[in-house]
Amino acid sequence: MAVHDFSGKRVLVTGAGKGIGRETAQLLTRFGAEVIALGRTAADLAYSAHPLVVDLADVEVTRAAVESILPIDLLVNCAGIVELESVLETRMDTFDRTLAINTRAPLLVSQIVARDWVRRGASGAVVNVSSLAAKVATRDHVTYCASKAALDAITQVMALELGPHGIRVNSVNPIVTLTAMADKAWSDPDKSGPMLARVPLGRFAQPGEVAATIAFLLSEDAAMIHGTALTVDGGFSVG
Repeated sequence: MAVHDFSGKRVLVTGAGKGIGRETAQLLTRFGAEVIALGRTAADLAYSAHPLVVDLADVEVTRAAVESILPIDLLVNCAGIVELESVLETRMDTFDRTLAINTRAPLLVSQIVARDWVRRGASGAVVNVSSLAAKVATRDHVTYCASKAALDAITQVMALELGPHGIRVNSVNPIVTLTAMADKAWSDPDKSGPMLARVPLGRFAQPGEVAATIAFLLSEDAAMIHGTALTVDGGFSVG
């Protein structure tokens, strides 16, 4: 794994209590960053020296919390939820909460942080954690697929509008990543088997592999990478 130097950088990572977000927060800390780990449950953030407990579905609470920890230098929007419902059975409250967490919250947090960068004339970088599901229809994932496709569109518009201010914006789009949230959807071999069979590398992603990709996109090594949806799928997309 490449080692990046984030000494002196303050990084906000949402969804840092579990899975990819937690791996990312811990990795960036090892690389020297001061990481503010945002999550919904205090117990999940006990590992962090700088925990921030927030329910991202609450706009005003989120706004106040993020404003309170400014300035930051780098942002990772990783918080996400999934509920398994077919198109015919999808409830509107499921749809609304999924988009509130997976789509609206990254936009809101990015607005607050980027406004501060623009006000101060500072450069910055944002990584939005999207999914292969943004581009690949997945049974029982209609709200999740919609939320991540919308997040990719937001990423592209952010890149277009914020690039002139020296603010880089990218997304990382992993295949199934072996987290507790993925177990909820993919623990049944009858369901995961057909997808796994289409992965040339023969396996799903590990959280640390996605975290390493996020660290790269935040780093100066990625200084000319902007507006990209970087797929981490073991070759699934070539099939």
